[in-house]
Amino acid sequence: MTLLITWPGSGPENVVRRTSDFAEIAAALAPIGVRYEQWPVREDVPAGASADVVLEAYREQIDKLNGEEDFSTVDVVSLHPTDSPEWAETAKEARQKFLREHTHEDDDEIRFFVAGAGIFYLHAAQEVHAVYCEKGDLLGVPRGTTHWFDMGTSPSFTAIRFFHEEDGWIGKFTGSEIASRFPDFDTIHAEYTGQRA
Repeated sequence: MTLLITWPGSGPENVVRRTSDFAEIAAALAPIGVRYEQWPVREDVPAGASADVVLEAYREQIDKLNGEEDFSTVDVVSLHPTDSPEWAETAKEARQKFLREHTHEDDDEIRFFVAGAGIFYLHAAQEVHAVYCEKGDLLGVPRGTTHWFDMGTSPSFTAIRFFHEEDGWIGKFTGSEIASRFPDFDTIHAEYTGQRA
C-alpha cells in the first residue's frame, strides 16, 4: 500500500501529513501538479519479467495514457538483486544517480510500478512529500519540480517509464544536499512494512 509523508522543507522534525489513503494522497499531491493513480495489478507478471512481457501485460493502460499524452517513448526499467558479483556496484551506482535532488526541464517524470517499491521525494511549496510507491502505483512528477528518488541499498523494482522527449531521462541537478537530511528508503520501508529493505 502506498504511503505519503509530508514534512516542512526545513527538515523532518515535524510530520505535516502521513496517510496511506488513496484519495487523501491524490488530493494532497494535486495542488503541486503531481499525478497519482492506481492501476489494476497483473498478478501473472513476475518481478523479473522481460520488458516485452511487462509492456504487453499493461498494453491497455499504456495505450490509454499514451492517447492522452502522446509519448515518444515507453520503456521498462528493472533492477532486482542477483547473485552476480557486479550486482552491489550496479545497485549503488543506480541509486546514487537518482538520490541527488534534481529537476527535468523538458519532460515530466512518469512511472508506473509493476513490481517492488521506491520513494519519490517531491520538494515543492516549501514542503517535502515522500511518496512510497508500490506495485500498481503511477506517479507523474511535473517538469520543473525539484525531487529525488530512492530505491534503497538493495533495489528491487520494475517500472514502466513514459517520456515525451526521445532523449529519455535528463536530470538537472540542483547541488542541494537536502536528500541527506530526510529519512531514506531503507528507514521508511523498514518502519512501514516491518521489514528491512
